[in-house]
Amino acid sequence: MGWKGTVRSLQASARRSERNAHRRQRELEKRQKEYAKMEALEQAAYEVEVYENHVDIILSMHKECAEAVKWKRLLSNPEPRQPLKSGTLEQEATHAAATYHPNFWARLFKLEARQRAALKSKIGAAQAEDERRYQAQLDEWKTAHTEWAEERDIAIRILDGDRQAKLDAIEAFESFAEISHLGSAIQMIVHEGGVLEAKVAIHGSDVIPTEIKSLLKSGKLSTKAMPAGRFNELHQDYVCSCALRVGRELLAILPDDLVIVTALDNVLNSSTGHMEEQPILSVAFSRPTVDGLNLETIDPSDAMKNFVHNMSFKKGAGFSAVAALDARRFAVTV
Repeated sequence: MGWKGTVRSLQASARRSERNAHRRQRELEKRQKEYAKMEALEQAAYEVEVYENHVDIILSMHKECAEAVKWKRLLSNPEPRQPLKSGTLEQEATHAAATYHPNFWARLFKLEARQRAALKSKIGAAQAEDERRYQAQLDEWKTAHTEWAEERDIAIRILDGDRQAKLDAIEAFESFAEISHLGSAIQMIVHEGGVLEAKVAIHGSDVIPTEIKSLLKSGKLSTKAMPAGRFNELHQDYVCSCALRVGRELLAILPDDLVIVTALDNVLNSSTGHMEEQPILSVAFSRPTVDGLNLETIDPSDAMKNFVHNMSFKKGAGFSAVAALDARRFAVTV
């Protein structure tokens, strides 16, 4: 399988392993078409389901991740062999013409000359078909060989720690489509020491719901403003869940043992009095520690305690700006 095939395979694997919240989201989207036909109580129940599913989605970002890329295994893939012209059909047609013996009916109706001519004409047709098949195989080989060469090139560069190769691989895998869909943007930086940092613009106010929806005993919809403390807790869990998801995806794509994820959002700049996009979480995800987490049961905010990180959060006030981690602290010296 070539480089592009590897990307497609791992992307398909990630889709197959999607979490339950995502499957539930698709089911609810299908039911949305029937919303206008629902009775009032059905609509209320549907709205609560959509609300709860959205909260589940944003708090479980970290639970999904693509399969790890085996770069050394890709590097060991054998070079595709160039096809050879076989001439099999021509040989068969030539043999048929050379060994032709007219039967009784051919002699009786004087068909021998016509049949011999037909057999000879088939030799030319067989040559053309042999050539057509060879060219088709050659085209397939050229494509496979190009992908093999590209795969080998990027694998060598990745294993050598090439900065641009890391960025190329991350772009090719498109692992952050879900986060982007929820309103977050990601910028990748490879620092001097080779440490990769992802800067994630969270835009939490666009993602975290400002209302709580629930059903009354009567089955009617209850909509209440979300308390600031609850909003801030959801915001923190969402930020940490996104950061952990980004860290996992990067560690799956790259052979690096550590990556930095810095989350940014609009917070008050006390020196200017304005809301500005600033770092609110910066964390260094190490591969052994990430691999040791039980991702189905962890609290994403509490999980940050397992890593070197900067985060300032209070339930009543929410996030405060922090300094991004200095990548030089984690650079590997050779």
